[in-house]
Amino acid sequence: MEQVTLMNNDVRLSALSEFLKTHRSKLQPSEVGLPAGGRRRTPGLRREEVAQLSGVSTTWYTWLEQGRNITVSAQVLDSIAVALQLNEDERKYLFMLALEQPTISPAADSPPMLSPAISLILNELRYFPTIVSDRRCNIVGWNQAAAGVFIDFELVPIEERNIIWLLFTRKEFKALAANWNDFVRGFLAIFRSYYGQYMGDIWYSNFIEKISKKNPEFQHFWHHNDVSSAPEVFIEFRHAKAGKMLFDLTSMQIQGHNDLRFSVYTPSANSDTEAKMRQLMRKLDLE
Repeated sequence: MEQVTLMNNDVRLSALSEFLKTHRSKLQPSEVGLPAGGRRRTPGLRREEVAQLSGVSTTWYTWLEQGRNITVSAQVLDSIAVALQLNEDERKYLFMLALEQPTISPAADSPPMLSPAISLILNELRYFPTIVSDRRCNIVGWNQAAAGVFIDFELVPIEERNIIWLLFTRKEFKALAANWNDFVRGFLAIFRSYYGQYMGDIWYSNFIEKISKKNPEFQHFWHHNDVSSAPEVFIEFRHAKAGKMLFDLTSMQIQGHNDLRFSVYTPSANSDTEAKMRQLMRKLDLE
């Protein structure tokens, strides 16, 4: 048990280090009211500048960013969050990594059962492709519209029925999304939100290692360190049967112990996407 705890702690501190470095590199001195100074070897703010803005010593902040196991207070974390201009989801993620609040028990390996109410809602969204996923981004439910736009998830092995896995292992997903980078980053922002919240679940580290070996491109997107519990993303699909389709992706959390999430693709206003969805669904009904 002690070895598992130490390993999880190492993963947590490594993730904290990477997160701080990434967001420090995204800020320019002029954005935080500091002079640009001389030539910089690396992009973004220097460690001493973040320390100055946060009201801590450069040595202490350096230790924090290096992933050392040091004592951290909520007040100091708030100051760092302000200095790095973190949004609310990013701030929560920082607290999860630095303070381990809360540490949640690992999710059950068996997929959660959808309630009759959720199943009814899913089927009623007839022209809105909708996917239900759990906190590991495993796909646990979908409607016919989602199967028609994406793939028939019933034909995908259960162990591969994961949104992140499919995005990086199935070529048809990359061919489908015209703005694939935005598509991927939206879901990875959700995934990282869960990753920070459930740091005690070793499944995440194992999954990240596995998918990185399967497709090294994953690491490029993962290192963006985007965090969002509910990103809103505009998606352009190039569908083989329906042609160009424009959707707004809205992600909604379903309250309850399973942390289920609706990912709903609503046809964009002032487009012919809804008409194309109706036509596509009629074709599927005839098949």
